[in-house]
Amino acid sequence: MEKLTSEQIEDKMASLEGWDYVDDGIETSFEFKNFKEAFTVMTRIAFECEAQNHHPEWSNVYNSLHIRLSTHDAQGVTEKDFKLAGSIEKIIESD
Repeated sequence: MEKLTSEQIEDKMASLEGWDYVDDGIETSFEFKNFKEAFTVMTRIAFECEAQNHHPEWSNVYNSLHIRLSTHDAQGVTEKDFKLAGSIEKIIESD
């Protein structure tokens, strides 16, 4: 998987509302009603990550979830990150 250029990343960022390009990764945060809701969504995202064989850096505190995507083998952002980000968005929107 090839690392995308800054220009390619900026073009693709236009389709991801609420995501930012920071230090060779794309990241976002979500806030939920409570811990149970946050954990439920994290579980759904985890199954999708496993299916795509691409795993985020993430952190959870009570009802908040922070997700960061970067392809470590490419040392930056690739198509793989945008594919997973799109899947995460669909999971969030379906909830």
